[in-house]
This record gives sequence, structure tokens and C-alpha cells, in this order.
Amino acid sequence: MADTANTAHGTAHGGEGPPVPALRRPSWRHIGPGIVVAATGVGAGDLVATLVAGGKYGYTLLWAAVLGCLIKISLAEAAGRWHLATGRTLLDGWRSLGPWTTVYFTGYVAVWGFVYGAAAMSSTALPLAALFPGVMGLKWWAVLCGVGGLLFVWFNRYAVFEKVMTALVGVMFLVTVYLAVRVAPNLGDLLAGLVPALPDGSLLYTLGLVGGVGGTITLAAYGYWVNAKGWRDTGWMRVMRLDNRVAYLTTGVFVVAMLIVGAELLHSSGIAIAKGDKGLIDLGGVLEEEYGAATAKLFLVGFFAASVTSLIGVWQGVSLLFADFVARVRGRDGVSAATEAPEPEAGAVPVERSAPFRAYLLWLTFPPMSLLFLDQPFALVVVYGVIGAFFMPFLALTLLWLLNSSRTPGEWRNGWLSNTVLGAAGVLFLVLCVQQVRDLPW
Repeated sequence: MADTANTAHGTAHGGEGPPVPALRRPSWRHIGPGIVVAATGVGAGDLVATLVAGGKYGYTLLWAAVLGCLIKISLAEAAGRWHLATGRTLLDGWRSLGPWTTVYFTGYVAVWGFVYGAAAMSSTALPLAALFPGVMGLKWWAVLCGVGGLLFVWFNRYAVFEKVMTALVGVMFLVTVYLAVRVAPNLGDLLAGLVPALPDGSLLYTLGLVGGVGGTITLAAYGYWVNAKGWRDTGWMRVMRLDNRVAYLTTGVFVVAMLIVGAELLHSSGIAIAKGDKGLIDLGGVLEEEYGAATAKLFLVGFFAASVTSLIGVWQGVSLLFADFVARVRGRDGVSAATEAPEPEAGAVPVERSAPFRAYLLWLTFPPMSLLFLDQPFALVVVYGVIGAFFMPFLALTLLWLLNSSRTPGEWRNGWLSNTVLGAAGVLFLVLCVQQVRDLPW
């Protein structure tokens, strides 16, 4: 989405500076980091939000869900472009904007990680408890999921992580598409839903649907996964863009499929489901009544795949950010020198084996378990809500700043399209931020 004036071969403009890397040809065999970021961002909560939208408004808000996917394409592309064009990580870019970014990120990773850890474990435990009733309580399933995620990320590096995430995305894809076909969508109404329309009283709900699908801190992790794949210079730019677009088109299929299920199964019969992850358990019950136990169990398998990808994706991706954050604070080179490069520095410790990476893994896993057995303290709920609400506008607006400044080589700065989409995203997320803060239990 940037205006590009560089050539595929040769040297930098004017014959000065280092050679410009040859642009590699995009290929399906390179696809990977985008699948990881999309799968991590689309969790059970996103699926429920889309289901509820379909159940409440039918196909009317389909356009909003699709628009949300397009916005995430732009955000992830901007994060990946920053890493490839500058050779610097996003944390390094944020630090160049001033110490306020370090203060915000410190609070964010501490409080957000603590609360999110408990939420991710609970979400992953729900389908397991439904698939294996009577085996153990929900809280103990959650503990098992947390420890399982910790062990998987602790003992595996990016290559294995990517393969497992891709397999789980395949499961999600097959299950959601099967359900959408099973409920027999009305193609005329489906196409009509692509025309923007706002039912009465739906403005804030629509904005939430646009901003919420696949929107988490893992969008910021995309550039780190790009580096972990071994993509480290502008020669990989076209490959990264194909990877990103394929990933979010896949996300679009998930979103459209779940909205079809909501519209045909819930809206047409006037059935309401609970908000939050438990809404998917409600949907499992509806599916069992309509289509039998086999379809309901298949859906729970897809629910588990969606939840566990979010869990291990955050465990891996946000730990990468934290490891880079610690390295920057210490004044050292960050993750860019330690991930799976084709030619890693001699003696370099892989970032997945570093102390900060593993320390944050432990922080995401064990302290949050206390919240599984205790009510969340009121003050923690408020702080978590405020810090979390500010992240997406923080990401969109800082990317807009970084990619229009001299920190980015001229040929890879934003073009008019990127500026328009990132600017609109920043405004959208600011509106949602204000609304989310207003809705907190002050």
C-alpha cells in the first residue's frame, strides 16, 4: 500500500548506499506469518461477536465485518513493511517516538498479559469441558490449557509453531465453511449485505464489529513473525504482502461463515445466545438440536482450534515483543538479531530460548491462574479496560507517524491509500476507545 519508486535490482538511488535487494517473486510456499497473525487475532470472542451480529441484524452488517478485515490487512502490512524497510523492530520504532511509548507499553504488557492469560485459558477450556463432560472442572481444564500452551511454546521454535498454527487454521476453515453450507445461506440476502447500511441504533455496534474482528496486540507481532520466518529486507516485500492478504482473506471467510450461521440459524428463528465465549457453547446446543450431536461436536472442535490458536499465538508473539522490549531497555540489539535468520550470528541465543521471552511466558501462564479461582478485583478490571482500549488507536496512529517520517526510507513510506486507511482506522479505534472506557464499571 505504500508508494514505491525503487527498482527490483541494482543500487540505491543515485548509485550511492547499499545495494537494493532484488524483489523476490511471491509464492504460495512462502505463506506463513500472516496465517499465524490472523489465526491469533481471531479468537472465540470475535466469532461470538460475528454470530451475534448475524443473529441480531441478519446479513445487514456483513459489509462491516468485511471492512474490518480490510483494515487489519492495512495494519498488518504497515507493521511488516516497517520491519522490512527499516531493518528495525516495531518496539525500536516506538522508542524513537519518545519515552511515553515505553511507559505505556510497560503498563500494557504487565496488566494486559495478567488478565488476558486467564481469559485465554478459560476460553480454550470451554470446548474441552463440553467435549469431555465430567472429566474435570472448567477451572482445571483452564489450568491444563495454560500449562500445555507454555510447554508447547517453551520447547518449540517458530518453524514448528507456524506448522501447528497452519494446521489449526485448516481445522477452523473446514468447520466454519461446513457450518455455513449446512445452514443453507440465502445468496441474495448475502450479497445485499455487502451494501453498507445502518439499522436503527446500530452505529456503535457496527463500529465495534469493524474494529473488533482480529484486532489485538498480535497485529504488532506480525513484523516479528516476518523476521522469524527469515524475511529481513525489502526483497521480501511482495512476498509479505501476498502472505498478509491471503491470511486476512482467510479471516474474511471465517467471519462471513459465522455471520451466515448467525443469520440463518439464530436470526431466522429468533434465538439469542450469550455474549462472550459462552455464547459458542450455547450455539453448540442449538446445532445439536437442529443437526445432531455429530455436527455439534465438530463445531466444538472448531471452537477449540480458534481458542487454542489465540492462546499459543499470544504466548509466542507477545513474548517476542517483550523480549525485544527488554533488550531495547538494556540498550542492546533486540529480537532482529536473535530470531530464526537464515544466517544467525555466531553464538547468538535464539530469542525463544532467552530469559525475557521465557519470563513473559511464565507471567502469561501462572499468575493469571489466580484469577481463575478468584473474582477479578475491581481496580484491575478498570486498569485493564483502559490500557487495552488504547492499544489499537496507539498502534494505528504510531504506524501512521513512523511510516510518514524520515525513519522510513522514502520509497517505502505511506502512499495516499495507506494514509487514508490508517488514518480512518485511528479515528475508528479512538471512538471505540472512548466508548469502551465509558462502559467500564467506574
